[in-house]
Amino acid sequence: MKKLLVCAAIAVFGMSSVFAQEFNVGLSAALPMGDAGDFTTFGVNLDANYLWDVSDDFKAGVTTGYHHYFGDEVTTSVFGTSLTLEFDDFGFLPIAAAGRYNVSEVLTVGADLGYAVGLSPDGNEGGVYYAPKIQYSVSDKIDIVAAYKGISNDGSFDSVSLGVEFGL
Repeated sequence: MKKLLVCAAIAVFGMSSVFAQEFNVGLSAALPMGDAGDFTTFGVNLDANYLWDVSDDFKAGVTTGYHHYFGDEVTTSVFGTSLTLEFDDFGFLPIAAAGRYNVSEVLTVGADLGYAVGLSPDGNEGGVYYAPKIQYSVSDKIDIVAAYKGISNDGSFDSVSLGVEFGL
């Protein structure tokens, strides 16, 4: 097993010298939707991508980051008595494969697919992570990114995000 990992590492580093690569970091604001919107108010996402040129118009690679959603306070009435529920913040660590296709010089569509590890609160198991996205290039190193991000495991934790991505 150790030899297999060493061979895989050599292959990855060898390919990185053959293909052009790109590292970028993004920061976005997220609006929880569906069930997630019932117990969270707002989210902040930090994402990092490492992509390789597969062809002139297509890049593939890996992505990770940290997604934080702020818990909500909900007041409801139960048998005429007012009851206030306070929900904890939610944190996720997505680990995914990434693909990006350049539709034109300024427009890119893509998707991330992998697993989001649930970090908080207790009992947050995470789930399958998917994030279709569209990017508009403002300059060579800055993109505006709109995405739909979902985490699915016996239910769904969904959000719509808008942010900026910086090429490094």
